[in-house]
Amino acid sequence: MAQSEFKEYIHINLAMVLPHVEQNDDLIQNKKMLSNGLVFYYMYLSELNDEDKIKEAVKTLVKEEETLTLETVTKRLDMIDARPVTTAKEAITSILRGNCAVFINGLDNVYILTTGKKEKRNITEPTSEKLVRGPKVAFTEDTDTNVALIRQRTNHPKLKTKKILIGESKLKYATVMYIEGKADSSVISDVEKRLSEVQLDDIQDSGTLEELIEDNKYSPFPQIQNTERPDKVSSALFNGRVAILVDNSPFVLVVPASLGILMQSPDDYYERWISASLIRALRFTSIFITMFFSSIYIALVSFHQGLLPTALAVTISANRENVPFPPIIEAMVMEITIELLREAGLRLPNPLGQTIGLVGGVVIGQAAVEANLVSSIMVIVVSIIALASFTVPQYGMGLSFRVLRFISMFTAAAFGLYGMILFMLAIYTHLSRQRSFGSPYFSPNGFFSLKNADDSILRLPIKNQPKEAKKPNEPQKNAK
Repeated sequence: MAQSEFKEYIHINLAMVLPHVEQNDDLIQNKKMLSNGLVFYYMYLSELNDEDKIKEAVKTLVKEEETLTLETVTKRLDMIDARPVTTAKEAITSILRGNCAVFINGLDNVYILTTGKKEKRNITEPTSEKLVRGPKVAFTEDTDTNVALIRQRTNHPKLKTKKILIGESKLKYATVMYIEGKADSSVISDVEKRLSEVQLDDIQDSGTLEELIEDNKYSPFPQIQNTERPDKVSSALFNGRVAILVDNSPFVLVVPASLGILMQSPDDYYERWISASLIRALRFTSIFITMFFSSIYIALVSFHQGLLPTALAVTISANRENVPFPPIIEAMVMEITIELLREAGLRLPNPLGQTIGLVGGVVIGQAAVEANLVSSIMVIVVSIIALASFTVPQYGMGLSFRVLRFISMFTAAAFGLYGMILFMLAIYTHLSRQRSFGSPYFSPNGFFSLKNADDSILRLPIKNQPKEAKKPNEPQKNAK
């Protein structure tokens, strides 16, 4: 053990710690002097500690005070699981985290009592990953509770948990979980290295940490999966991936991630494989609709009218006869309106938000058509796109497609279908080069191969006994 910077004299030890915490009005300080000359001084933050636990611990330490010696006190400290710290920084950090620090004259350590009380909400159903069938349990903001929920579902003898201090001041923990032998050791080392290099102290949620440790900060696509479902994390651990939990966040990060994994939903494995395959194929189709449906409309109307069937071309022309704007302006007006309604519905209270979204969409769309600001076909196109964007299971992935949709619209307005195809190739090239903790975002050898066709775009029957364990860079098996 490293030599302690504390001394045997209590006033010296207090002088190193007290100036850093005494300006807090909720700091409680108590001093107890025994008749035999022993002095106990303990301090804690009242709102973060259970005072009954502290009183019980102090009572245990000072009982039979007439015959009490330092040797006896040391033994009793072990009995109540008091943890010795050797530096002022450790003592200050422990107090601020909600523990009680005990100073004893004659001992060259400060002892920390784990007497903190945590304010936490009850376990509830997931709000962002709802299912018709499956577990109805979501993570909370308490890391210990979240670790317990994962262990309850995993029950693997080689499940490992490591706590890593993050931030410049090292005031917050990130908890890393993986199954030894299944997770790639290089991925584990990479995760621990990136976490240890985080210098930001203000990490209120896992989303902030996600941005700090991802491979490519300038990519529009998420490279780390986040979830509030314990069953999803448990399945990821069995598939050789690594989970990262952050203090005070109900969302757990899982790495590595890939396009196939981010497009999977627990529904795919809780329902029959035939219906699950159809829904998953529909989900991938919705990506194309979200990104390119309005672009196709703009390109066809502006540049390639000859590709349209005559009857459809006449119908579109009749609808647009009194519209004063070109297709790109018409599309932008409706797309921005839909995004505004979506954000307004998200921020408002639930009953009011749903009403605003439904009534606002119907009223504004109908009024815009009657005022000849947009065509009725454009309203239909935008409505289909809005519905398709909601089918993406990962909210961050859906946001990426929504942003890229606007770029696709401008390329179609400038160059027609040629510009749209060039943009599509650029996206494919970017995804092919993308990495998540060393694993391909989608690999031609994994995502599109016949070997993995049973769990990529389609979900074929689950094999009873897989021949070999899946690797993290391959599509996820039995993801829950």
